[in-house]
This record gives sequence, structure tokens and C-alpha cells, in this order.
Amino acid sequence: MAGPDGPAGGERPVTRRVPRRVRLAAPAFLALLAPVAAGCSSLPHFRPGHTYYVSATGDDSNDGRSTSHAWRTLARADRQQLVPGDHLLLQGGSRFTGSLTVGHGEAGRASQPVVIGSYGSGRATVAPTDKAGITVVDTGGVEIPDLVVTGNDRTLKKPSGILVYNDRKGTKRLDHVVVSGVDVSRFWIGVSVGCADTSVGFSNVRVSGSSLHDNTNDGLLTYGPRLDVNHPRYSHQNVVVSGVQAFGNLGDPASTKHNTGSGIVIGGVQSGRVEQSVAHDNGSRSAAQALEGPVGIWAYDSTGLTIQHNQSFHNRTPAIVDGSGFGLDQNVSSTTVQYNLAYGNDGPGYHAFTNINNGAFKDDTFRFNISSNDGRKLAQNGGIDVHGTDISNLRIYNNTVVMTGTGAKQGPAVRLRNHPVDVSVRNNVLITDGSPVVSAAETYTPQQVVLQGNDYSPRPERGRSAGGRPPTTRSGSGGTRSIRSRPGASRPV
Repeated sequence: MAGPDGPAGGERPVTRRVPRRVRLAAPAFLALLAPVAAGCSSLPHFRPGHTYYVSATGDDSNDGRSTSHAWRTLARADRQQLVPGDHLLLQGGSRFTGSLTVGHGEAGRASQPVVIGSYGSGRATVAPTDKAGITVVDTGGVEIPDLVVTGNDRTLKKPSGILVYNDRKGTKRLDHVVVSGVDVSRFWIGVSVGCADTSVGFSNVRVSGSSLHDNTNDGLLTYGPRLDVNHPRYSHQNVVVSGVQAFGNLGDPASTKHNTGSGIVIGGVQSGRVEQSVAHDNGSRSAAQALEGPVGIWAYDSTGLTIQHNQSFHNRTPAIVDGSGFGLDQNVSSTTVQYNLAYGNDGPGYHAFTNINNGAFKDDTFRFNISSNDGRKLAQNGGIDVHGTDISNLRIYNNTVVMTGTGAKQGPAVRLRNHPVDVSVRNNVLITDGSPVVSAAETYTPQQVVLQGNDYSPRPERGRSAGGRPPTTRSGSGGTRSIRSRPGASRPV
């Protein structure tokens, strides 16, 4: 697979215009205050944050400053310039047609974020007609909690439900964007965080406790310019995805050039985590002719990630590639995938893939993960698939892989392809029901691949299903014979 190119879904957010400030003539007596004002000119200007309300029973002629004087429409709320510390709250349980934008010249202060959320009982719903529901463009210092953002047949084809985007030129990332407790559905992408080719993106981004479902392209996506490995500059920094459910993001059957239909995609990130999240039942409508397929949770063009304590299951691919539970794709380095559960995916439970010879896919780890009966469609790719022309220093240890056949299709626990360098497979439990436990495309030297300390079983113990507790392997003759690599021993595949 390869990372997406350009703004998500081709969208380019436009900063809305804010009301012009009208300059009024000062009464003559104010001139007497001039000496006092001059003495205060060096002090910072500060205005405590205001709270504005929008209610289904409000009136746009109100000042919006209380629940009894709320505005009625998002269009009126969107005309208000929001400064650091402001809150814009929508009445819980009500549905509001339209969109909201926080643009350049608004917000911008991480210590005093602008908050767009709900008040009262339940969550308010934002329902745009043909654009993103909420856009944060060219600014940081914004939090979006406790909202439902829902689209329609038109928004399935282009915008994001929540779009965070920077196209300001410069090298300074915009700081602090938090999205929490939202439900986003029926858009091209549920939540996207990106930047233009001439820009950098955001730092300290948090997406948590949210449900991103029934979108076309992805549930969640971060992206930026393609990584230049000779002069690496990552678009985003310190991105945390926690407690997110991404499901039913089915893909675009007409998109044959790029992957669609993934759950959570992390691209262009330096330092981040994906944890306590679930991706399931994604990808089933992506293009069968596509050269790249969907994956439950995956990363590309990133470094220093931790992907842990997640579940990824029943993800599909109509194509002959991908459909994995978890994936590390091109230009991923210093990343650890640990304590995850993958099962029932069309492709491998875990894959490492690159088709670029640039030395940028290195120093990654898969450890303490479980793959149970993955490869339901592409059994030949195994439970863990290492497939790359330039993968180095990949550590695969203390994982459990159980692979049972699907009719005539049987797959290995681990598959090794192309020309990896310094890949170690150690102390794993690898179980199949008769197919090869490890499948290698060619004979590898110990400098390329090392198998050490693994427990192998080519079929489950008699009387115990492969989906149950892994059997204890044993050596010797008679009955079902299992193979165990000698502790401390290394040998070519």
C-alpha cells in the first residue's frame, strides 16, 4: 500500500470571513483618558472567554450569550469570531443543519482553547448538506467534544465530517487539537488531520472516545506531503488516538489507484499512539481491481509510534491484497505494535510491507500480539506477513498465531517474502492445521532472517480445536509431531 496523496478527498478548506470591525468615533470626553490609556499600552490585551449558545428554539437576533437568548442557526453562530477561551455550545438532542468553521485569526491558544460542543441533555447533531461538518483550518487551540456529525449521500463522496487542515506556509506546527466523544458518519472520511505540500501540520492532537463509522474512505486519517527520507520532516507530532471505534467504513468501488475502506490510518506522524481502539468490518466495498487494499489499523510515513491494546477484526478486501488487521507500510521506523488482537480478517493479522528501496523502513517491532484465524480470504499471506524489498531490523517476538484452513485454502503462520535484512522471529507460538508453519519465498541466510526459540505445531493437538488454547509443542516420534527450534540456536529459513 501507499499513503494517500494531497488533501483528503480533494477538499481544500477555505477560511471564512469574519465580521468587519467597525471603527466608531470616540466622544470628546474620552480624550481625557488618553494619558492613562497610553500608560497601559504595553500591557497584553485580555478578554475572558465568552460562552455562546445555539438552540432549536432560539432566535438569530439574540446575543447568544445565554440559553434564554440563544441563537437558532449554525449560520449565525458561524459568523461569530471566536477568540481563545470562547465556548460555542449547541443544544443537546437537537439537530442543526449547516457547518461550522474555526479559521485563521480565531482560536490559536493551546492554554485557552476554543470549545465547540453540546449543552443540556445528550449530544447535539451537526448535519451539513454538502461540506465538512466542522472545519478547523490554519489554527490550533481547538477542542470538539460530545457532538454527532452526520452527512448524507453527497457528503459520502467528498468532505470529512471533522476536517483539521493547515495550508499556511512555514515550519511551525499548529498546537493543540482535541476531538473527543463524537459520533461521525456518512462522509468521505470521518475525521481527517492534514496539511498542504508547502506546510507542516499539527502538534498535540488527540482523538478519543469516538465512533467513526459508515464513511467511505476511512474512519480516521492523518496525512501530509510524502516523506523525503533524505530530509525527513513529519507533518504532525504527538498524535494520540485512544478509545476510537472505526467500523463500517466500506471503501469506494470506483477507486482503483489508492486504497479505500480502512479504519484508522496514521500518516506523516512523528511520535504518537493508537491504543484501546477497535477497527472492524471495514473495506468490503473497496475496489476489487485496486492495487492497494484496506487495513483495519495501519501507519505509513511515520516514526516513533506505539500501536497497543487494540482489536482489529472482520476487515475485508475485495482485491487480492491487504485486508489485514494491522499494518506497517512504507517509510515506518522505530515503531512498536504490541498487545493487540487480530482475528477473522481477510488478510494477515499483521503485515510489514514496503516496495521502496530507501532504507526508511527500519527498527520496528511486533511483540505480544495474537492473530487468530486471519487470512480468511488470502490465506497464502499467513497470520504475520513480512513482504518488502527493503525491510531492516524488524523484530517479531512473543506473538501467538493460530491459522486454520478455510475449505481448500490453508495458510502459514508466518510468511516471508522478498529481501528482508536482519529480521528476527523469536519465541513465538505458531500453530497451523497442516499447512507449513513458516513459508519463505527463498532460502534466507542468518543475516537476513533468524528463527529462534519458537514453538511450532503444524496441527492442533488431538481433541482440541485450533481456536482454543494453543497446544504445548513436543518433539519425538509417534502421533502428531511438532517442531521446536532449539533455544539459543539460529538457522537460515
